[in-house]
Formats: sequence, structure tokens, C-alpha cells
Amino acid sequence: MRLALIGAGRIGKVHAQAIDAHPEVTLSAVADFHAPTAEALASQYGTRVLPPDAIFEDGEVDAILIASSTPTHADYLERAARAGKAVLCEKPIALDLARTRDALQVLVAHPVTCALGFNRRHDPQFAALKQSIAEGRIGDLETLSIISRDPAPPPAEYVGASGGLFRDMMIHDFDMARWLLDEPIVHVHAEGSCLIDPSIGEAGDIDTAMVTLVTASGRLCHINNSRRACYGYDQRIEAFGSAGMLQAQNETETRLRFTGEPGQVEETPKWFFLERYADAYRREISDFVGAWKQQREPLASASDGLEALRLAEAAECSLREGRRIALNDIH
Repeated sequence: MRLALIGAGRIGKVHAQAIDAHPEVTLSAVADFHAPTAEALASQYGTRVLPPDAIFEDGEVDAILIASSTPTHADYLERAARAGKAVLCEKPIALDLARTRDALQVLVAHPVTCALGFNRRHDPQFAALKQSIAEGRIGDLETLSIISRDPAPPPAEYVGASGGLFRDMMIHDFDMARWLLDEPIVHVHAEGSCLIDPSIGEAGDIDTAMVTLVTASGRLCHINNSRRACYGYDQRIEAFGSAGMLQAQNETETRLRFTGEPGQVEETPKWFFLERYADAYRREISDFVGAWKQQREPLASASDGLEALRLAEAAECSLREGRRIALNDIH
């Protein structure tokens, strides 16, 4: 696969590293509206720089990875599909449901391999958790608890353009909930506060949230988000069932635990998503290439992006109105 990268910022650099490590992928080109950033990344990996608009018509490009700013995602995805290029798009496709649905309609009219950047599905621990649930290791799944806490809050100016905590941060957890529960979610109830950084509240967002999801059969899922965890990147999942419990734990550098007279001491979790999910990003590229070669659905598709965004919209509505929201009311 000759894969071009649009977006040479922080997440673009992560993807470039994963592309470079894959034996069946060539980084065909790098594009970014900030030319020096694109040139630096292209030079690092020995590839060319193209203007973003040129990538869609380039004959040496089979696929496009969209890692640019969120407002550009839907337009770039549509242009890639119309050009017959496979596409891996970072989440979210757009910040509103109508624009997301428009993009999905273009994919229907111009079918190409299209994967969405829900990288946590590719994490080895979470994938093993999913497989164990599916194999019935804990019997019938009854409750699911997802904890996701960043080490420090983002700048307030980032919050203003991000779409808010539910669309920017918790959207990953909404996707994990859908993937692990594996049945329709019917109700959403959200609570949120600004407890960490007043400037986030002034920007119109929250930095702390808890959301409860209820499925059609009555399974319960609790999602706990915080923009601050002084000890590092907190990423844990607990699945409780009729025959047992599964727990996915935080990743540390070595998983080493010391036991001695003072007690037991473990390492702190990896600091942020760049370190915690490095392997997941590599596996995400492998799945994308496999889907393209085998003409199959990727592990996370554009429709998964739409459904996660519906949950984010429902959570925001619940917080605003102070009541439980039926997901069927979110269109």
C-alpha cells in the first residue's frame, strides 16, 4: 500500500512512525498546510511533500490517512472516496451528526475501504478482553466499567475547538462500550462538572464526567472521565459477568512490582496516549492494510464513528437537560 498522510502534527507523527514500521506500507507523501511541519516529517521518513489538494489525484497514492484538524476530516474523507482511495480517518468524522451522515452517504455512493481511528479496539489488552467476553469466559456480561483519565487538562483554546469532552475524549469510551457490550444501547444518562481548570468551564465545557449507558437487555455500563490524573494516563476496563470478572489494567514501562518491608510498589502508568497506545496504532495500520487487500470491513468503520457520536450527542443532551435520554431520540 502506498499511503499518503495528511496532517504532520502530533498525531500525524504517531501515524508516520506506525506506517514506517509496517513491511507492506510505504509512506508515499506527507501533506500539511504548515509547510515546514510537512517538510520536517517527510525528510525524517525519506518521502515527498505534496499540497493537501494534490494528494487526492496523485497516481502514486493508493490510500490516505487523515490526521489533520477535525473540521477538515469530512471534506477530506469525501474527496478520498470520490478519488477511489482507501481512507483511514482520525475520529471524529465531524462534530455534528448531519455532516457525519453526509460523509457516510458519499461512502455509499463511492465505496472504498474506510477505517476510523478508534485505535483502542486494536490494543492487545482490550482485544483480549473482547475475545474473552465473546468466548463466555465470564458467563453473561452484566456490567461494564470504563475509566479514562488524562494526565493533565488541555489548554482552554483547544477545548473551544474540540467539540467538548464527550465528543473529543469520551467518544473513545463510547466506542469501546458499543464494541464490548455488543448489543443496542437504548438510554444514556450523564453528569458532569468543572472541577480541575476553571478556564475549561469558561470555554463552555466540563473536565469531569460520569455517564451510564443501558442496553436493550438491561446491561449497564459506567464511563468515568477526568482531564487530570496526577499519576499518569489512567486506562482501565472491568467487565463483570455471571461467572466471573475480567479487568484490563494500566500499562507501565516494565510491569515490575516491588515487594519489601515498606509494602508493594508498582510503577506509575505510562504518561499519555502516545506511549500507552503505540502498539495499538501499529496494529491499526495492519488492520487497515488487511481490510484493503482482502476487501473486508475494518475493525472500526465510519458507521462506528457515527454511532459513537450519537452517544456523545445523547450525553451532552442529558447533561444539559438533567434527564435520561433515549438514544432513539438522537437523529
